[in-house]
Amino acid sequence: MPSKDITNSNTDSNTMNAPTIAYAVSLTSCEETPSLIDGAAVLAHSVHLSSIQNPKSGSKYDYKMYAIVHKSAKSCQPILEKIGYTVKLVDVPVPVEDIQGDFLRENVPQNGCCGEMEFIKLWAYTLLDHPFVVHLDLDTMILKPMDELFDAALSGDTSQLDSVMWPKERTANANTKVDTNDNTNDNASGSLNAFFTRDYNMSSGAKKKKPVGVQGGFLVLRPSQQVFEEFQDIIRKGDFQRGKGWGGLGFGPFYGSMTFQGIIPYFYDALHPGTAVELDRCVYNQMADNPRMKKTVNDVVSGDCRDGRDDCEDCRERDIGDVATAHFTLCQKPWHCLPHGQDMLQHRMCKKLFKEWYRIRADLEQPNVADNVVIGEGTFQPEHFRGFCKFSGQRGYIPIQLQ
Repeated sequence: MPSKDITNSNTDSNTMNAPTIAYAVSLTSCEETPSLIDGAAVLAHSVHLSSIQNPKSGSKYDYKMYAIVHKSAKSCQPILEKIGYTVKLVDVPVPVEDIQGDFLRENVPQNGCCGEMEFIKLWAYTLLDHPFVVHLDLDTMILKPMDELFDAALSGDTSQLDSVMWPKERTANANTKVDTNDNTNDNASGSLNAFFTRDYNMSSGAKKKKPVGVQGGFLVLRPSQQVFEEFQDIIRKGDFQRGKGWGGLGFGPFYGSMTFQGIIPYFYDALHPGTAVELDRCVYNQMADNPRMKKTVNDVVSGDCRDGRDDCEDCRERDIGDVATAHFTLCQKPWHCLPHGQDMLQHRMCKKLFKEWYRIRADLEQPNVADNVVIGEGTFQPEHFRGFCKFSGQRGYIPIQLQ
């Protein structure tokens, strides 16, 4: 396959006055593999297609892509810039040796996926040139505009939010309009400052009984230097207690609780309640996961709901047209060329999500290509993988070739 210039352009003069949302990813190490190059490229193009740059999207928001890169991964800066990301080289917000709490200082390097490195995601709060920042993992994609979130936060009218997890949160922040011309964003106390989803797969059950961590691959936040410095203070103090989590309030232990997955809910649930909204995870950060505690057999679900409700929606049955963002966790990565051929709830949804990812990749390489047109050279299920897979498995994937 010929090499391709895949940098997205968003310099249309007709959109110059549109509010620009920052979309950020974080990188703690550098390996130039499909998980970096193709993940970053397709993610950026999915953002492009759901922005004002694509008139068909209906969005009124522009975008700018950022990569928050730990200084040890600096070698990846050129490739990310080639794809269209503005790179911010950073260190951890607080060195481990400066953490005052013994338990956190001694244990955080082994916590979660990346230890203290996971804290570099917090640098997203310093992107002060933008009204909002969407922080995503590289194995995610945007399928439709998120204007409803930005509109609600910037106007103060949250009553019309449809995709919330807990309906009472729709009105929790009514009449909280802030000055959107104040680019310091340091005076937004009491306003709606964040949206996230929770990872009930990592909990033991009901939200009402114990705090549940956020899913670390999706966070929409209002940037603020003041908030960033507060996070630094929290980490430096290190009040993460054995068996009791942050502040001794139950924000841990669970996977990643010492870092991003735990400190975010501690900040918004305990320290600044009423300033964040948990979103419907069937619409935002869709992962095709089982909502109940027991296995699904022959498409029949059983067991208690993981989120503590008496009844809970199975996100695996959601119409793909309802999904705003998706995260490839349980489905595995699209560049693994997995067919998901079994006639089961999870496989059916994963197959649909994979097809969307390959649709976006096809449009990236050949703009406005018709649906289902095969443009790659691969022969493995070409109607599904668009010619980018030679056979099932990661070795069968045909990577994007950059110029």
